[in-house]
Amino acid sequence: MNNNFLIIEQHQDKFLEYLKTQRRFSKHTLRAYSTDLEQFINFLKKGYNKITIANITDLHIRSFMHELFNKKLDNISVSRHLSAIKSFFKYLLMEKVIQKNYAASVPNPKFDTKLPKYLKEEEMAMFLELPDTSTVLGARDKAILELLYATGLRVSELESLNIEQIDLNNRAIIVEGKGKKERMVLFGSYASNALELYLKERSSLAINEEENALFLNFRGTRLTARSVRRVVDKYIDESDLKLKISPHALRHSFATHMLNNGADLRDIQELLGHASLSTTQRYTHVSVQDMLENYDKFHPHS
Repeated sequence: MNNNFLIIEQHQDKFLEYLKTQRRFSKHTLRAYSTDLEQFINFLKKGYNKITIANITDLHIRSFMHELFNKKLDNISVSRHLSAIKSFFKYLLMEKVIQKNYAASVPNPKFDTKLPKYLKEEEMAMFLELPDTSTVLGARDKAILELLYATGLRVSELESLNIEQIDLNNRAIIVEGKGKKERMVLFGSYASNALELYLKERSSLAINEEENALFLNFRGTRLTARSVRRVVDKYIDESDLKLKISPHALRHSFATHMLNNGADLRDIQELLGHASLSTTQRYTHVSVQDMLENYDKFHPHS
């Protein structure tokens, strides 16, 4: 391999280690950064065999983005790749590996902000009744759906939960979110009842008594994020809902219903673990959209 690329990849490894140890990024984010940067480096290998890390310019980055668009990636995906590259070059400048950060001048692709998909309150009530709680897996699925809706947890946060993090008496969970930041989330009686029922049956799944993961698969090991998606997909298929949703839609439903019922936006921000209030504010647009739909539906002169 060209020594120039060995040097680039060594700096990439140092950058990822910096994100892990100094910035305390999650394993999911680290994996995404690693994949996006590897694609960029492979692009450079194909077309710029003699390039060094010091003479990568905005033209190389723009060419890479153009290739991504040619591969039919959407603006959001291209923007994510660019974000990884910008973070990498910001780090290189900080470490004095480069003298100028050309990545900083590359504009992000423009894209329309999509309103988050969510279920109406009556749809959610019907959806949560679908699991058959007479079986251990049904009781587990019911607890998963109730907890996602009751807390607004990210799937990665739910996946990583251990039994000792659940405080049934106070209906609270200490969650480790993005950037290893801890926050407390609360849940109500419906999620509490579902969790109690599942925990009574959990031992029939726990082949290894030392396994402390809250949610287990039929093999007795920790349920993965992909498996949580399959759980949601299963009950969407069983329902009469026409809206195709992901597990993240339960988080959106939590926030939207909280806002619609009078919760303070900053409280919702805290419960969701958003670093910026502007991220939470998109739910106000959903709330206004609901209001307009109800106006058109119920006002006699709409």
